[in-house]
Amino acid sequence: MGLGYFDKSVVLHRVSLIVVAVAIAIAIVIVICSPRCTSEPAASPRDPAKEDLSRVEYPSSTGIAWGPHFIRPQDSLERLFAGDWVHVARFNRIDRRHAYPGMTIKVPKRMEEIRRYKPLPIFYEPARKHPKYILVDVNEQWIGAYEYGLLRFSVPAATGTEKHPTPAGLFRVDAHHRTHTSSLYKTEKGDMQYPMDYAFRFYVGPDDVAFWAHARDMPGRPASHGCIGLYDENMQKRVYGYPDKPVLDDAKRLYGWVLGPERLSDDSGELQIMEDGPLLEVKGPLPRYLDRPPKSPS
Repeated sequence: MGLGYFDKSVVLHRVSLIVVAVAIAIAIVIVICSPRCTSEPAASPRDPAKEDLSRVEYPSSTGIAWGPHFIRPQDSLERLFAGDWVHVARFNRIDRRHAYPGMTIKVPKRMEEIRRYKPLPIFYEPARKHPKYILVDVNEQWIGAYEYGLLRFSVPAATGTEKHPTPAGLFRVDAHHRTHTSSLYKTEKGDMQYPMDYAFRFYVGPDDVAFWAHARDMPGRPASHGCIGLYDENMQKRVYGYPDKPVLDDAKRLYGWVLGPERLSDDSGELQIMEDGPLLEVKGPLPRYLDRPPKSPS
């Protein structure tokens, strides 16, 4: 004899209650065991693409109170920080094109602490006797221009990675090439060789591979194949069409300082040899990339 209408309704009601109870139990387990699944958007705990810049550990940032900020689709450095966006970008060693949704950056809790942020020493003893001396601190991802030991100016840099390190040691700049282009690497689209504007050469390896300091993208961490990269938003606008109003031009500034006014006025833009270029020192280990997000400094 089959179930009556009433009996079927009771069975269905009981089944529904069981399904709801199981769903609630699963939700409780998710919240307890994996709160990230229900929390605010944040970087991946595994972060295989290394997009969480709060995990990049720079010695100079340990004394500055900061917190992580996950960039959302409506965010941009300008919208988030108004006129201080330049300081936040430099603090993170990142350009505006790479401050895209999904990135996590360090945001200082007191903006005045990074407005004069200089990770390098104001006076550097090895540079004392030299009219021009360039220091590249790999650990800080920062480059400084010294005149007789005094820091004239300093800017963020992007050096080589662990697989493609920037050569360490003391070198002499021996060539400059304002319109240099990579012979080995292409842009992301693959439709042109990678531009290396405002380039000056400091080393040629035994395999005839040259190492330069030049304009490049700045993703907020070591990223090159051994060269030293600096900001140049004019190059990025020319190649990628962004940013609309270029501001950062560190590569151009350092290039002009290396050449000096007289040589710069005669610069043809083509490759030229320098017999009296400044010394360039590369020192320090790569910054550590932490396995998990750090606790926010107080």
